[in-house]
Amino acid sequence: MSAPEPPTAAEAPERLRILVTLAYYAPHVSGLTIHARRLAEGLAARGHRVTVLTSRHRPDLPARETLAGVEVVRVTVAWRFGKGAVMPTYLAAALPLLRRADLVAMNLPTVPSESVLLPILARVVLRRPVVATYHCDLQLPEGPFNRLVGSAVRLVTRGAATLAHRLVAYTEDYARASPILRRFPAKLVVIPPPVAMPLPDPAAAAALRRRWAPGGEVLVGCACRLAREKGVDHLLRALPLAERTLGPVRLLFAGETEQVLGEGQYRRFLEPIIAAAGHRWVPLGVLSPQELASFYAACDVTVLPSVNMTESFGLVQVESMLCGTPVVATELPGVRVPVRATGMGVVVPPRDAEALAAAIVRVVQHRSHFVRPRAEVARIFSFADTISRYEALFRELVRTSRPLRQAATRSAGRGTGPYNGGSR
Repeated sequence: MSAPEPPTAAEAPERLRILVTLAYYAPHVSGLTIHARRLAEGLAARGHRVTVLTSRHRPDLPARETLAGVEVVRVTVAWRFGKGAVMPTYLAAALPLLRRADLVAMNLPTVPSESVLLPILARVVLRRPVVATYHCDLQLPEGPFNRLVGSAVRLVTRGAATLAHRLVAYTEDYARASPILRRFPAKLVVIPPPVAMPLPDPAAAAALRRRWAPGGEVLVGCACRLAREKGVDHLLRALPLAERTLGPVRLLFAGETEQVLGEGQYRRFLEPIIAAAGHRWVPLGVLSPQELASFYAACDVTVLPSVNMTESFGLVQVESMLCGTPVVATELPGVRVPVRATGMGVVVPPRDAEALAAAIVRVVQHRSHFVRPRAEVARIFSFADTISRYEALFRELVRTSRPLRQAATRSAGRGTGPYNGGSR
C-alpha cells in the first residue's frame, strides 16, 4: 500500500485533463471538500486542466465558475435526504466532461449517481481510468432511517470501489481498519492528505489572546463543523473538569455552527450543553486560512474529540501543529496518526470527557515537551509531496490506459464497440 514515486526531473511533464467529482465543493467546508479543493488547486497550479463536477448545494451559487484555476461545474439539487443531494441531471452533465477528460478522480463516500453510474460510464463505456480517494467509513446516528441510508451508502460505495482502478487511503492505519478498504488490497495506494497552512500572524494571535484570555485564561481550540461525529459534546463536558487544575478555560470554536447540513438534530441536542458552558463557549465562525493560522497560534492546545470512523485523519491536527500548537486527539484509526508521527500531543479514548480533561491539563502544563519545529512537521506531512504522488499516480494510469482507449476507438469504428451499439 505504497504510493508511486514522483517523476524525475528528466521526465517530460504531461499536462492532464482531470475530472474531479464529489457531492459538495467550495464554499462548503468539510475535511473532504478541503482535501478535494487543495488537490484540485495544487494540480491546476502545476498546469493540469482540472474540472470539478459537484452539486449546486446553494441556489445563490453559479452553475459554472473558475476558482483558483479550477473550473467548477455545479448540478442542480432536486431534493435532499440528510446530507445526501439527489441530482437527476448529474450524469447528463458528466458525459461531456468525461469525454474530454483523461482521468476521473472520485471522492468516496458520495451520492449514488456518482458512486456507481459515473464510474461505469467512465471506465466501461469511455475507457477512462478512475481513481477514488476514500475519505472515511460513513457512520450515521442510530435509527431505522439512518440504518437504511447507511446500508445503501455502503453498497454503492463498495460498487464504486470495485469499479475504480485505484483506491487512495490517507493512512495505512485507517486502511487496515476500514471494512471496505480491506476488501481491495491490490488497489490500495496510501497518500497523506494535502495540508497547507500559512504562517501565523503573531500580532493577530496576540490580539486574540488579549480578547479571549485577558485574565490569563487557558484557550482550548477546536476547528471543525458542529457535527455529531466530531464529539464536541464530550469536549464541552471536559472543560469544567480541566478547570479544576488549570483555572478558567475557554473553548474557541472555529467552524460552522448554524447551517451544518444534516446536523440540525445534533445542534438541538447541544443547545443545553452549550448553555451550561456559558462563558467557556466562544464560537468564532468559519475563518479564512490566515485567520485560522492565527487562531491556532493563539490557543494553548487544540482538541479533535471525534467519536467514530467517519473521522479518518483530521487535517486540523496537522494545521495546528504547523502553527506551533500541540493537539489532543482520540484513539481512532487514522486520527491517531498525526500525533504518533510527530509527537505533538496526546491521544485519548473517544467519548471520554475525563480523559480529554486530563490530556488537556497534561499538554498545557508540559507544553514545551510537545512542541516541534514547523519544518519538522512539514517534512512529515508535505503538501508538495502529496500533490506529486497524486500526479505520478494519475500519469501512470493515463499512460497505461491509452492503448485500451485507442483499441476501443478502432473497434467502435468497425461497428463492434460500445459507441455504436456493438458488443465486446
